[in-house]
Amino acid sequence: MPTEIERKFLVTGTQWRQVSGVRICQGYLNRDKERTVRVRIAGDNAWLTIKGVSRGAARLEFEYAIAPAEAEQLLALCDGPVIQKIRHTLPYKGFTWEVDEFLEENAGLVVAEIELIAEDQPFERPAWLGREVTDDPRYFNANLAVHPYREWRGA
Repeated sequence: MPTEIERKFLVTGTQWRQVSGVRICQGYLNRDKERTVRVRIAGDNAWLTIKGVSRGAARLEFEYAIAPAEAEQLLALCDGPVIQKIRHTLPYKGFTWEVDEFLEENAGLVVAEIELIAEDQPFERPAWLGREVTDDPRYFNANLAVHPYREWRGA
């Protein structure tokens, strides 16, 4: 089974800004807590992704490349607003970190993700890595679409 094991952290400072990023536009066709169905456009590429319920840092993930024109049509069918962000991909000590700099209603939020082969796999933390938010549902992209960072960051 295709399983994604991903840990998520807040980002501090600006040392991570060493590489340019790609703009991502993504929306959700289904945001049920048992499964999400996401459509994403990143640069000239697009995907349809189905993710199962998170159990710790792990969940089932099925991802399929689709034509960008089809992705545009699917974005119009999405449940809730579309998320805009810039993804910066950084190698660090044998791992690839994806740093998402959110835009629009989620501006000010910067989150780093690392994919692992086991939940307890050791890795060295970059200096710009802040508090872990893997288990905090507020930081799930599907939640940010309908409960944007701008609304709750001061709460």
